[in-house]
Amino acid sequence: MNRYLKLVNFELSRFMKFYLILIAITVVVQITGVIVKAKTFMANADQKIYEEMMSKSDFLDEFGTMSMMDLAQSLWLMGPIALCAVTLIIYVFLIWYRDWFGKNTFIYRLLMLPTNRLNVYLAKATAIFLMVLGLISIQMLLLPLENSLLMWLVPDDFQTDLGVFEIVHNHRELAILYPQSFIEFLLYYGAGFMAVFILFTAIMFERSFRWKGILLAVLYGGISIIVFALPFISMMFTEHPLLYPLELLGLEVLFGIMITAAAIWVGHYLLMKKIRV
Repeated sequence: MNRYLKLVNFELSRFMKFYLILIAITVVVQITGVIVKAKTFMANADQKIYEEMMSKSDFLDEFGTMSMMDLAQSLWLMGPIALCAVTLIIYVFLIWYRDWFGKNTFIYRLLMLPTNRLNVYLAKATAIFLMVLGLISIQMLLLPLENSLLMWLVPDDFQTDLGVFEIVHNHRELAILYPQSFIEFLLYYGAGFMAVFILFTAIMFERSFRWKGILLAVLYGGISIIVFALPFISMMFTEHPLLYPLELLGLEVLFGIMITAAAIWVGHYLLMKKIRV
């Protein structure tokens, strides 16, 4: 366990500079977005009311009030989130290929450490998961701060104060990032974690068998997706549902656990038996 934790810490420290840059970009862009959106809204209000002599009530009827939903539905908020998501998806591949193709082929030194190679595999997956949770936590802290800043910049008569729950609940993408229940959290992030393990094992196939491994990796990934979607696929060909919603959910959870366990087992086998150092 101690060696596993050291490996997790090592993997986190290797990406920390870029990780902090992602956080800084997210904070700067979103805070800037709040200021720009608020100033733009109030500039439009001033023009309509003081230059075009529109009454305040007419302005509000036509343009509505300003709230965090205006920011949440813009690139100012979703852009940094998308950037972080894409970066971490790319890093799922880089966390392995950097070790193979980087300076001094570091993977060979890593796999020769006096520890089970499964620890290397799990440490990389854990590092990815912790980085995802870290970014999600930062965004959750930012939302109320950004809302307070917006309410400070926009006069009371022109604003609608929303709580974090209301912002998340009324935004499709944020509702996925921040599930409303612990069960939904386990389902959403469990599926994401399963996808990471599938990709890790696909990379192990490619590294073990090179060109043939690419075909095996695609085949393995396709089979995993089909197996996970099998309950839904079977229901498409039946006139009446064979399972109740809760039964379908339970079956999907079971399949997800089986696919994740299989991915870890196959990945460990390939690391131990097929990858030589």
